[in-house]
Amino acid sequence: MQNYKARQTALLGMLFALSMALSFLESMLTPFFGLMPAMKLGLSNIVVMYAVLFLNRRSALYLVLLKALFALLTRGVTAGFLSLCGGALSLAVFCLLLALPFTITGYIFSVSGALAHNCGQLLGAAALLSDKMAITYAPMLLIAGLIVGSCTYMVSRLIFPAVKRIIPPRSKAESKIIF
Repeated sequence: MQNYKARQTALLGMLFALSMALSFLESMLTPFFGLMPAMKLGLSNIVVMYAVLFLNRRSALYLVLLKALFALLTRGVTAGFLSLCGGALSLAVFCLLLALPFTITGYIFSVSGALAHNCGQLLGAAALLSDKMAITYAPMLLIAGLIVGSCTYMVSRLIFPAVKRIIPPRSKAESKIIF
Protein backbone atom coordinates (compact mmCIF):
# COMPACT_ATOMS: atom_id res chain seq x y z
CA MET A 1 0.00 0.00 0.00
CA GLN A 2 2.79 2.43 0.88
CA ASN A 3 4.53 1.67 -2.42
CA TYR A 4 1.30 2.47 -4.30
CA LYS A 5 0.92 5.83 -2.50
CA ALA A 6 4.54 6.71 -3.22
CA ARG A 7 4.08 5.88 -6.91
CA GLN A 8 0.84 7.93 -7.06
CA THR A 9 2.55 10.90 -5.39
CA ALA A 10 5.51 10.68 -7.76
CA LEU A 11 3.21 10.43 -10.79
CA LEU A 12 1.18 13.40 -9.59
CA GLY A 13 4.39 15.39 -9.11
CA MET A 14 5.53 14.55 -12.64
CA LEU A 15 2.13 15.49 -14.06
CA PHE A 16 2.22 18.79 -12.18
CA ALA A 17 5.72 19.49 -13.52
CA LEU A 18 4.52 18.67 -17.03
CA SER A 19 1.56 20.98 -16.55
CA MET A 20 3.85 23.83 -15.49
CA ALA A 21 6.19 23.21 -18.42
CA LEU A 22 3.23 23.31 -20.80
CA SER A 23 1.96 26.48 -19.12
CA PHE A 24 5.37 28.08 -19.65
CA LEU A 25 5.34 27.00 -23.29
CA GLU A 26 1.87 28.52 -23.67
CA SER A 27 3.05 31.85 -22.29
CA MET A 28 5.90 31.84 -24.81
CA LEU A 29 3.57 31.01 -27.73
CA THR A 30 0.82 33.50 -26.84
CA PRO A 31 2.54 36.52 -28.47
CA PHE A 32 3.58 34.38 -31.44
CA PHE A 33 -0.08 33.64 -32.28
CA GLY A 34 -1.11 37.25 -31.63
CA LEU A 35 -3.29 36.34 -28.66
CA MET A 36 -4.04 38.65 -25.77
CA PRO A 37 -1.87 37.99 -22.69
CA ALA A 38 -4.79 36.45 -20.77
CA MET A 39 -5.59 33.98 -23.57
CA LYS A 40 -3.71 30.72 -23.55
CA LEU A 41 -3.76 27.60 -25.67
CA GLY A 42 -4.89 25.33 -22.83
CA LEU A 43 -2.10 22.82 -23.25
CA SER A 44 -1.68 22.39 -19.50
CA ASN A 45 -5.33 21.33 -19.29
CA ILE A 46 -4.42 18.21 -21.25
CA VAL A 47 -2.71 17.00 -18.09
CA VAL A 48 -5.95 17.40 -16.11
CA MET A 49 -7.84 15.58 -18.88
CA TYR A 50 -5.29 12.78 -18.68
CA ALA A 51 -5.67 12.55 -14.90
CA VAL A 52 -9.47 12.41 -14.96
CA LEU A 53 -9.50 9.83 -17.76
CA PHE A 54 -6.57 7.58 -16.88
CA LEU A 55 -6.07 8.00 -13.14
CA ASN A 56 -8.94 9.23 -10.95
CA ARG A 57 -10.94 12.33 -10.12
CA ARG A 58 -9.01 12.99 -6.93
CA SER A 59 -5.72 13.22 -8.83
CA ALA A 60 -7.33 15.57 -11.33
CA LEU A 61 -8.64 17.73 -8.48
CA TYR A 62 -5.17 17.86 -6.92
CA LEU A 63 -3.75 19.02 -10.25
CA VAL A 64 -6.38 21.77 -10.54
CA LEU A 65 -5.57 22.94 -7.01
CA LEU A 66 -1.80 22.80 -7.62
CA LYS A 67 -2.15 24.73 -10.87
CA ALA A 68 -4.19 27.42 -9.08
CA LEU A 69 -1.64 27.60 -6.27
CA PHE A 70 1.17 27.94 -8.79
CA ALA A 71 -0.71 30.76 -10.56
CA LEU A 72 -1.28 32.42 -7.19
CA LEU A 73 2.41 32.25 -6.29
CA THR A 74 3.76 33.32 -9.68
CA ARG A 75 1.13 35.72 -11.05
CA GLY A 76 -0.84 36.92 -8.03
CA VAL A 77 -4.15 36.51 -6.26
CA THR A 78 -6.36 37.33 -9.26
CA ALA A 79 -4.61 34.82 -11.52
CA GLY A 80 -4.78 32.15 -8.82
CA PHE A 81 -8.49 32.77 -8.25
CA LEU A 82 -9.30 32.74 -11.97
CA SER A 83 -7.25 29.58 -12.46
CA LEU A 84 -9.16 27.91 -9.64
CA CYS A 85 -12.55 29.01 -11.02
CA GLY A 86 -11.75 27.84 -14.54
CA GLY A 87 -10.11 24.60 -13.48
CA ALA A 88 -12.87 23.67 -11.02
CA LEU A 89 -15.69 24.25 -13.51
CA SER A 90 -13.78 22.42 -16.23
CA LEU A 91 -13.20 19.43 -13.94
CA ALA A 92 -16.88 19.46 -12.92
CA VAL A 93 -17.91 19.34 -16.59
CA PHE A 94 -15.46 16.49 -17.24
CA CYS A 95 -16.99 14.54 -14.35
CA LEU A 96 -20.54 15.24 -15.56
CA LEU A 97 -19.67 14.08 -19.07
CA LEU A 98 -18.14 10.91 -17.70
CA ALA A 99 -21.31 10.24 -15.69
CA LEU A 100 -23.43 10.18 -18.85
CA PRO A 101 -24.76 6.73 -19.71
CA PHE A 102 -23.34 6.84 -23.24
CA THR A 103 -19.95 7.41 -24.83
CA ILE A 104 -18.95 10.76 -26.26
CA THR A 105 -16.20 11.83 -28.61
CA GLY A 106 -12.90 13.20 -27.44
CA TYR A 107 -13.67 16.35 -29.39
CA ILE A 108 -16.84 17.03 -27.37
CA PHE A 109 -14.94 16.22 -24.17
CA SER A 110 -12.07 18.59 -24.98
CA VAL A 111 -14.19 21.47 -26.26
CA SER A 112 -16.60 21.19 -23.33
CA GLY A 113 -13.69 21.38 -20.90
CA ALA A 114 -12.21 24.43 -22.66
CA LEU A 115 -15.57 26.22 -22.77
CA ALA A 116 -16.20 25.40 -19.10
CA HIS A 117 -12.74 26.68 -18.18
CA ASN A 118 -13.41 29.99 -19.93
CA CYS A 119 -16.89 30.25 -18.39
CA GLY A 120 -15.44 29.60 -14.94
CA GLN A 121 -12.89 32.34 -15.46
CA LEU A 122 -15.61 34.71 -16.67
CA LEU A 123 -17.69 33.97 -13.57
CA GLY A 124 -14.63 34.56 -11.40
CA ALA A 125 -13.88 37.84 -13.20
CA ALA A 126 -17.49 38.91 -12.77
CA ALA A 127 -17.23 38.23 -9.04
CA LEU A 128 -13.96 40.16 -8.74
CA LEU A 129 -14.45 43.00 -11.18
CA SER A 130 -17.82 43.59 -12.78
CA ASP A 131 -20.53 41.70 -14.62
CA LYS A 132 -20.42 44.14 -17.54
CA MET A 133 -16.72 43.63 -18.14
CA ALA A 134 -17.08 39.85 -18.05
CA ILE A 135 -20.02 39.97 -20.46
CA THR A 136 -17.91 42.07 -22.85
CA TYR A 137 -15.23 39.37 -22.99
CA ALA A 138 -17.68 36.44 -23.15
CA PRO A 139 -18.11 36.16 -26.96
CA MET A 140 -14.37 36.36 -27.58
CA LEU A 141 -13.56 33.81 -24.87
CA LEU A 142 -16.25 31.40 -26.05
CA ILE A 143 -14.88 31.50 -29.58
CA ALA A 144 -11.38 31.06 -28.17
CA GLY A 145 -12.69 28.10 -26.13
CA LEU A 146 -13.92 26.39 -29.29
CA ILE A 147 -10.60 26.91 -31.02
CA VAL A 148 -8.48 25.95 -28.00
CA GLY A 149 -10.68 22.92 -27.27
CA SER A 150 -10.15 21.76 -30.84
CA CYS A 151 -6.38 22.15 -30.49
CA THR A 152 -6.44 20.32 -27.16
CA TYR A 153 -8.38 17.50 -28.80
CA MET A 154 -5.87 17.19 -31.64
CA VAL A 155 -2.91 17.07 -29.27
CA SER A 156 -4.58 14.62 -26.88
CA ARG A 157 -5.63 12.42 -29.81
CA LEU A 158 -1.96 12.05 -30.68
CA ILE A 159 -0.70 11.60 -27.12
CA PHE A 160 -3.29 9.51 -25.28
CA PRO A 161 -3.08 6.33 -27.38
CA ALA A 162 0.70 6.25 -26.95
CA VAL A 163 0.41 6.87 -23.21
CA LYS A 164 -2.16 4.06 -22.90
CA ARG A 165 0.40 1.62 -24.28
CA ILE A 166 3.04 2.73 -21.77
CA ILE A 167 0.87 3.31 -18.68
CA PRO A 168 -2.35 1.29 -18.61
CA PRO A 169 -5.39 3.28 -17.44
CA ARG A 170 -6.42 2.86 -13.80
CA SER A 171 -9.85 4.33 -14.46
CA LYS A 172 -12.77 2.97 -16.44
CA ALA A 173 -13.64 6.56 -17.40
CA GLU A 174 -11.24 6.36 -20.33
CA SER A 175 -13.48 3.83 -22.09
CA LYS A 176 -16.39 6.31 -22.14
CA ILE A 177 -14.51 8.75 -24.41
CA ILE A 178 -13.65 7.95 -28.02
CA PHE A 179 -10.43 9.62 -29.19
